[in-house]
Amino acid sequence: MIRRSFLALPFLAAAAPRPIAVIAHRAAHARHRENTIPAIMAAMEMGVDYVELDVRTTKDGALVLHHNAALESKGVVRDLTLAEIRGHDARVPLFDEALAALRGKCGLYLDWKAASAAALVEALHRHDMVARTVVYGSFAGLSELRRMEPKLRVMPEAVSVEVLKRSLSELQPRVVAFDRNDFKDDIIQVARDAKVDIFVDRLGTDDNPAAWRDAIARGATGIQTDKPAELLAFR
Repeated sequence: MIRRSFLALPFLAAAAPRPIAVIAHRAAHARHRENTIPAIMAAMEMGVDYVELDVRTTKDGALVLHHNAALESKGVVRDLTLAEIRGHDARVPLFDEALAALRGKCGLYLDWKAASAAALVEALHRHDMVARTVVYGSFAGLSELRRMEPKLRVMPEAVSVEVLKRSLSELQPRVVAFDRNDFKDDIIQVARDAKVDIFVDRLGTDDNPAAWRDAIARGATGIQTDKPAELLAFR
């Protein structure tokens, strides 16, 4: 009996659930300005699994990190050159700078705001980040991205049972994004049946231990949070 129990131990260890992936929303923005290199570095020092960043394209084709379409009172990012943006705010980093900081150390959860698929793929290959990146974007954009680089993990929003089934069929994702609007049991079950990762936003009033515990119990494998240090301690 002792020998049989001992032999079973490796199997039991292999079957143990993996820890929830911690995704730092706009990096560690409680400590540093969001979408900046210091915020990225701070999130990585905490030990997060992914840093969530927003990418946009300038008038002269540079990829930069910026959540909003407009750069405060200066104007819309796509209508400004990199020099104009940097002249107004030198802290706005290039996407290449962010990828260089992340390379080999942390995963990237990329919120694809505005950039060509080709530019994204080229940048990710340049920094050897294809395998460590998930990309959130529109259905049409993700379709193009998947055709261009099948190894890249595209991540559609769940939305509804019908939309998720279409995404699973046409995009064949390995991970699906959820927010508070579509994190519902019937939609979650479709993702669980497909055996894909479930990355859910727990932001605002949902960003607390009770909501994290509920998300994990219902099948989440990754949680996007504004409180990465607390979630790391919780898991």
